[in-house]
Amino acid sequence: MNRQPINRKDSKVIIVTRRTRYEELVAQYNTEAQAKFVIESRGADFGDYVLEYQTYTNAVNQVGVALKSAARVQCLDREFLPNFIFGPDDVVVVVGQDGLVANTLKYLDGQPVVGINPDPARFDGVLLPFKVKDASLIFSDVVKNKYQSKQITMAKAVLNDGQELLAVNDLFIGPRYQTSARYEIQINGQREVQSSSGIIISTGLGSTGWLKSVVAGASGVMGSGHSLDASFEWDANQLKFVVREPFPSQTTGTELVYGSVDNNSAMTVSSLMAGNGVIFSDGMVDDFLEFNSGTVMRLNLSAEKGVIVT
Repeated sequence: MNRQPINRKDSKVIIVTRRTRYEELVAQYNTEAQAKFVIESRGADFGDYVLEYQTYTNAVNQVGVALKSAARVQCLDREFLPNFIFGPDDVVVVVGQDGLVANTLKYLDGQPVVGINPDPARFDGVLLPFKVKDASLIFSDVVKNKYQSKQITMAKAVLNDGQELLAVNDLFIGPRYQTSARYEIQINGQREVQSSSGIIISTGLGSTGWLKSVVAGASGVMGSGHSLDASFEWDANQLKFVVREPFPSQTTGTELVYGSVDNNSAMTVSSLMAGNGVIFSDGMVDDFLEFNSGTVMRLNLSAEKGVIVT
């Protein structure tokens, strides 16, 4: 997408954050003292949770201060991403872990995302190329449309009732709880009823994550002579799928356990589950689509592309 330079006077920055483990513990146990007692009674170091919280909040505050002199700034917690409406000229700054960048991208429509690593000693930062001190400079480049970026191919699950779900890293199709999923998978004219612990469908960005961890299992099912390479480019116009723990029986097969989908191929999955079937993306379990009997999911490459400032 070709974007026009943003009017600096009207610039708006959305800083996306998420609660730290410390904040989640205090919310769970009502007070810091009670949270500390519980954690330390289990032999863990509560001080590490406090340090992580302090480092993170300091980073968010520093980024906010650096940008307020040049733009209107709004902080947005990850929890509210599904219902937030981003403006077409908003600059989105993510301060957090790599996963927070992925969570954010699928709710955008081409707005550039600046990933800032708040704690380089703690987070790898594959999608977080900038440090806190870089915030003001990179923002200036973005509003002038003078920045380099990478495009991210996304997956789209489309249900037969019209519901849709985007994925930046991966889609999960299967049981909500630790039970077996039953469904029919169809790809390029081949059909198979399967019973498994679910299907992982990955983009190039997500191919070094969950997909990679289950490819070994698929290799074992397919037998000797099959060496599966999970990783591929972030902007590749393809998706890859792996079936987790497929179970062979008189009525279920294990032939279609690994493959790829592109713009010239078609993949559908039809639910055969009475209940507890779900589809969710990028680890956001609570933002799911029901996938029960009668539901058919068609897998597409999304026309929308994520944009990460590099």
